[in-house]
Amino acid sequence: MQDLTNRSNLVLEAIEKAREGKERILVALTGAPASGKSTLSEELLRRLTLSKIPAAVVPMDGFHLDNAILDEMGMRPRKGAPETFDAQGFIEMIRRLRAGGQVFHPTFDRTRDLSIAGSGYVPANCQVVIVEGNYLMFDEAPWRDLADLWDLTIRWDVPLPELRARLLQRWLSLNHSRANALRRAESNDVPNAIRVIERALPCDITLDGVNGN
Repeated sequence: MQDLTNRSNLVLEAIEKAREGKERILVALTGAPASGKSTLSEELLRRLTLSKIPAAVVPMDGFHLDNAILDEMGMRPRKGAPETFDAQGFIEMIRRLRAGGQVFHPTFDRTRDLSIAGSGYVPANCQVVIVEGNYLMFDEAPWRDLADLWDLTIRWDVPLPELRARLLQRWLSLNHSRANALRRAESNDVPNAIRVIERALPCDITLDGVNGN
């Protein structure tokens, strides 16, 4: 918890500086799958709310393509790879967020393995939007178009062996057998993690370590 607190303090200081003279800022929190993005974004939201700063978290995962579309494309086994998201739709939503006003967005239900349209909401008075996802600072088209849209960029940098362990545990927690969980992690999640690491664009802040979920 202390490590999470220290990291949150560092990011909150950067957020406060980035907010100077702006009605709304967009904060990109990126990193490989299972690096700890959700844990940190939830803690940042909690503390911003306690400080009476209107804030919201917008996960990129809501832009997963539907399984039926992935089946038609032959991409279902690679779900989570950059090509299995509505990247252009996501980029357009980020531009809308940057323009201000209220924005509705989809969210992802991991248990049911599907996106739910219009289930997330950023109100017009939101001052800090924390966007969380794997490909926010990713040097491949069209994702690299996002780089100029952020006011602050943060990356979780976790060693690959730790990521492997977490990705395995993620599937085990969804009641998959160990063999099936290992197959899913090694055939798709780990290659996606390696790709994120190898194609990473520089961020304003890099958080090193293995803490988080």
